[in-house]
Amino acid sequence: MTDMRRTILWVVFSMSLVLLWDAWNKHTGRPSFFSPPPATSSASAPAGGAPASAALPAPAAATGSGPAGASAISTQAAAPTASQKFTVRTDVLELTIDTQGGTITRAELLKYEDQQDRAKNVVLLDQSAERVYLAQSGLINRVDNGGAFPNHFTVMTPLPGERTLPEGREALTVTLESPEVNGLKYRKTYTLKRGTYAIDVRHEVVNVGSEPREPQLYLQLVRDGNPPPGESSFYYTFTGPALYTDAKKFHKIDFKDIAKGSAETAPPANDGWVAMVQHYFVSAWLNTQPQPREFRTAKVADNLYSIAMVQPLDAVAPGATKAVDTTLYIGPQEEKKLEALAPGLDLVKDYGWFTILSKPLFWLLDKLYGVLGNWGWAIVALVVLLKIAFYWLNASAYRSMAKMKAIAPRVQELRERYKDKPQQMQQEMMRIYREEKVNPMGGCLPILIQIPVFIALYWVLLSSVEMRNAPWIGWITDLSVKDPYYILPLLMTASTLLQTWLNPTPPDPVQAKMMWIMPLVFSVMFFFFPAGLVLYWLTNNILSIAQQWFINRQLGVK
Repeated sequence: MTDMRRTILWVVFSMSLVLLWDAWNKHTGRPSFFSPPPATSSASAPAGGAPASAALPAPAAATGSGPAGASAISTQAAAPTASQKFTVRTDVLELTIDTQGGTITRAELLKYEDQQDRAKNVVLLDQSAERVYLAQSGLINRVDNGGAFPNHFTVMTPLPGERTLPEGREALTVTLESPEVNGLKYRKTYTLKRGTYAIDVRHEVVNVGSEPREPQLYLQLVRDGNPPPGESSFYYTFTGPALYTDAKKFHKIDFKDIAKGSAETAPPANDGWVAMVQHYFVSAWLNTQPQPREFRTAKVADNLYSIAMVQPLDAVAPGATKAVDTTLYIGPQEEKKLEALAPGLDLVKDYGWFTILSKPLFWLLDKLYGVLGNWGWAIVALVVLLKIAFYWLNASAYRSMAKMKAIAPRVQELRERYKDKPQQMQQEMMRIYREEKVNPMGGCLPILIQIPVFIALYWVLLSSVEMRNAPWIGWITDLSVKDPYYILPLLMTASTLLQTWLNPTPPDPVQAKMMWIMPLVFSVMFFFFPAGLVLYWLTNNILSIAQQWFINRQLGVK
């Protein structure tokens, strides 16, 4: 039993060192042990529409980006010099729209500060020297070699109207209209509403020709493969495309799989949406009406990737107009609001393997915040409630640890007496355990049962955008970034060492040293973790120490 525990501890310790060293390598710009180095090519391009020209699925025959036989998204482009950009602003969003295709080339979230520069706001979509991240839409022809239709290369004309949401108004409407291309005109209308990041987008297809036309509407998001600015090297959060259908459910797609041509999307369906996900924020094209659609991904340029939802439309007769209503969401991953917009959209808030536990934990955390009005105190209160819920389970573990601590001198004496007779030493140790009614592993099982709950809570705190810019007390003004003065990590380290001291000392000297070294090694990570996570672990440690000290005192263990 002792040898097995020693082996497990050494494995855990060794893997921890490897993971820490790998995290440090990534933090300092060196390659990871477990993945190839990221692409270093720039996703930038000259202003004037070049990135937009590249940012679309190329013809399926050339790249395999679409299903066999599917019509490719047209690559015919109007002269980029004819386009211009203009700004639209509400109380929560400032959008830059390019008249070339009516593409949204920049989206600034006015209620969220940039954590790298507090004087600026978060810019989610962008087209600059450093980043490319665009929301596009347009039409393609269902008929092979049937000619192009208006798409995100076509220079459109913005209709007159207000560009800033005035006081007292609840909505702002912006309409762009394309010229006639192959018998079709394409009219796109953005409706931005006060207080929301969900944009209603109406797509109208007008047949001004003399023949019926069979268009498809594509809704596309394009992004470079670089991680978001300021992303931590000490914990992983997903960045990349995602999609959802009722049959496939939520599905994330890695950029590297798209680059290799092995990305798995979803079969055609009558429901579903596509998105680009990163830590705390998301953009998504939604259509909640039951209409046929297919899903495509592509590497459209060096370090530039797209995900698109393509919807076939009924044939449009001459003189007729076909309209499709969709929603474009560009904003934070606010779970309750995302859930109300479309089925499964709340799943972009990544809880990892323990979603089934994380969702009720966030619900409870949100209720506590509603009562206390402070996310920091809500975290403390949630940990207190969890400790109460697991009180008797923890008590069983701590009693077992206390008894082990009480008989530790006798076990140590046996080890010295029978150090040359390991088999007899094990027999004598087991005799003592039976006489004292001590289970050497009794302190482990109750703790193992609770691990999934605390891992789920870890992901709740890591993933919740509500922690951004949320203060607690004094020097903690943002629970989503590290403690600026490292006070919480130092307290965390001290509490972990105190907890180690309260635990029984392993009879093996090597194990005993490891039990003191491991808390110090793990504490290194907490110096780089968000303050909210450290607060959660610190509160849990303090409550555990209090309960363990109380039980030790009850049993007369010094």
